[in-house]
Amino acid sequence: MKLSSFAYFARFGVRTILLHKKDPILGTIILTDRCNLHCKHCSVNNICSVLYPYRQIRREMEALYRMGVRILFFCGGETFLWQEGGRTLRDLVIEAKEMGFLIVNVVTNGTFPLDLPEADLILLSLDGDREHHNQIRGDTYDTILKNVREATADNICFYMAVNQLNKGCIPAVCRLAQSLENVRAVSFNFHTPYPDTRQLALTREDKVRCCHAIARMKRQGAPVFNLTSAFPFIIRGDFPTPCYQCVVMENGKLSTCGRCISVPGLCSECGYFFVAEYTLLFGGRPEILLEMLATYLKYI
Repeated sequence: MKLSSFAYFARFGVRTILLHKKDPILGTIILTDRCNLHCKHCSVNNICSVLYPYRQIRREMEALYRMGVRILFFCGGETFLWQEGGRTLRDLVIEAKEMGFLIVNVVTNGTFPLDLPEADLILLSLDGDREHHNQIRGDTYDTILKNVREATADNICFYMAVNQLNKGCIPAVCRLAQSLENVRAVSFNFHTPYPDTRQLALTREDKVRCCHAIARMKRQGAPVFNLTSAFPFIIRGDFPTPCYQCVVMENGKLSTCGRCISVPGLCSECGYFFVAEYTLLFGGRPEILLEMLATYLKYI
């Protein structure tokens, strides 16, 4: 991370904590809900299957920047499907950088070639070993690993949603991340149970075992992006929600924290580790601050 970027985020954090401000710093733009996969745990794919137009996405980028957002995510659907008039995802990442966003990340299912060195991180969904990943996402595991090995930069972060089907695969994903030179880190979330995927939700006992497994792998040197100091809050589910410092823009609609905020009662079952980490950070928890500094400076 550049020193100037670190200084900007430090000023934002101090101002937010001391003045109890709710201004956003992290924004996500949904480029499309079109996806080439139909994953068992996903509730937001191929609802309208529209590639949102470039001019609208550009306006959304400008709006988020004016709001103070400096960490930008491009998400889907599948982000690499987005294109318009010769423009591709790479053009959007470059434009976001030129606009002044300090960190620009992309979320993908990894089934397309990973030629995007301009992104700070490519968060790539890998949901277990071959057997369990393919059970959830279809026969894509080998394609994904081929694309990872052939990627043009070492900016990949595995992104695993832990649920009832793959809860035993945490060590395997950590070891795989350690073994691949293009993979910088691995990040975990717990399944957030939309009404149509409630059967995949983890129990509190499951979450305890999973957090112990993640912490153990981290102690053994696995490049884990999550903050272990937030685990007790994640297990109990007593971290504040929503996260006012995060916003999502989809098709011109701005949502605080995430798209799931519109589903009644779902906030209380949030499985997103970053939501816990950010709300605890901006609530002034010193242990979160110290671990986040060490982790972000290492992997971004």
